Amino acid sequence: MSGKLYLCATPIGNLEDITLRVLNTLKEVDLIAAEDTRHSIKLLNHFEIKTPMTSYHEYNKVEKARYLVEQMKSGRKLALVTDAGTPGISDPGEELVRQCYEAGIPVTSLPGPAACITALTMSGLGTRRFCFEAFLPSDKKERQWVLEELKRETRTIIVYEAPHHLVRTLTELLEALGDRRITICRELTKRYEEAYQATFSEALKRFEAEEPKGECVIVIEGKAAKEIIKEQQQSWEEISIEEHMERYLSEGMDRKSAMKAVAKDRGISKREVYQYLL
Repeated sequence: MSGKLYLCATPIGNLEDITLRVLNTLKEVDLIAAEDTRHSIKLLNHFEIKTPMTSYHEYNKVEKARYLVEQMKSGRKLALVTDAGTPGISDPGEELVRQCYEAGIPVTSLPGPAACITALTMSGLGTRRFCFEAFLPSDKKERQWVLEELKRETRTIIVYEAPHHLVRTLTELLEALGDRRITICRELTKRYEEAYQATFSEALKRFEAEEPKGECVIVIEGKAAKEIIKEQQQSWEEISIEEHMERYLSEGMDRKSAMKAVAKDRGISKREVYQYLL
């Protein structure tokens, strides 16, 4: 009989946010894999949980996952916890989950706190559509590629950042995305929790004068769809209608459909395209 992997969400600050189901699971499993055992032991001690722990972090995630999978193959039940929040969200848990599925080991997730969702819901920005970027890449080229990609993102964007890197990241985001509306959430669920609504430039002015404290979640307004449509129309206006038509015709589109597509791209009527071509 194989064991099972339980992804257990733990508090991001306030210990009262832990669920009864997570507490019971942490007591009942055979082993708890923790991102930082020194951090998680405080949680276990607070709730008088005696289950043994083992470390599972970014630097041992592949080899240790193989070991943990073998433990579960032998029938042991394993709980995975991160330092704060839901395992697998911007942490090495995804590797263990992947290996479990490859080995045929069942996986379940016990819902609970997640900093990205907590910040999004209290940001005052759009919540219907959003994208989660976690921490921007440390590699310079990869970071620039991500920033370029985000320029045209119309969904609300969620980014994590450490306080000592906040000013640098805000500066880069301002340069890449323009001066958009943002909400910076700090110290989530803790005593000094704050949701600071501003623009990039306003936030920079504040945090250049005041040292930021606490882990930060930056929630960023997406680009307005009408701006993207306007940019697209402007780019099409750089070529003639004949060249525009030829692009669609060369893709195998019939003339009638091509005229319709050109009219839509340029924000004009199909009749105008027809008259111009005549």
